[in-house]
Amino acid sequence: NIKDFLGAPRAAQEKIPEKDLVGVVNGLAWTEVGGEILPVEVGVMEGSGKVELTGNLGDVMQESCRAALSCLRQRAQELGIAPDFYKTKDIHIHFPEGAIPKDGPSAGITVTTALVSALSGKKVRSDVAMTGEITLRGRVLPIGGLREKSMAAYREGIKTVFIPHANEPDLEEVDDAVKNKVSFVPVRSADEVLRSVLV
Repeated sequence: NIKDFLGAPRAAQEKIPEKDLVGVVNGLAWTEVGGEILPVEVGVMEGSGKVELTGNLGDVMQESCRAALSCLRQRAQELGIAPDFYKTKDIHIHFPEGAIPKDGPSAGITVTTALVSALSGKKVRSDVAMTGEITLRGRVLPIGGLREKSMAAYREGIKTVFIPHANEPDLEEVDDAVKNKVSFVPVRSADEVLRSVLV
C-alpha cells in the first residue's frame, strides 16, 4: 500500500520552519535512505566580502553555492540588493545537520533564493520547497531523484514544490497520493521562483 510506504504527512513538522523566515529556504535532497527536506540558512553580517560555507559540503555543492553568489552579483540591482554586497557583507551559507555529508548541484536554486532573501530582508514562504541546479545566468537545470524528493515534501507537509522545467516528464513517476497534496511548479529561471516565494 503506497500510503503506508509514504507515511502520513507529519503533524509535527520537524524540519520546515513554522513561519516565514528571512534567509531560510526548504531544499530537497536525495540520499541513500530516500528523499529528505534539506533546509538552507543564510546569514549576512557587515564585513568585507568573506564567504563561509558549512554543513559538511562536498566540492560540487560548494561550487553550487559560489555559482549562486555569482548569479546574484550580476543581477543585484534588479533583485533589489545593494550592488556592492560582495564587498561590504560577510555571508555564511549553512546546511543544518552537519554530521551528514552533502553533495551535488541540486541545491543551487535553494541557495540562490536564501541569499536573495537574506540580502534583501524579504521573508520566504515556509510551505514551499525547491530543487534545481543554478547557472550563472540564473537558469534552472534538471536534477535527479524527483520521485524521492517529492515524497519528502509530502511527508513534511510542503504545499508547493518548484522543480526544473526539464524534469516535468518525471512527474509521471510521482505517486498520485503526493500529487493530490503537493502542487509542482516547473520553472526555467530563478526569477520565476523568486517572484512566487518571497513574501
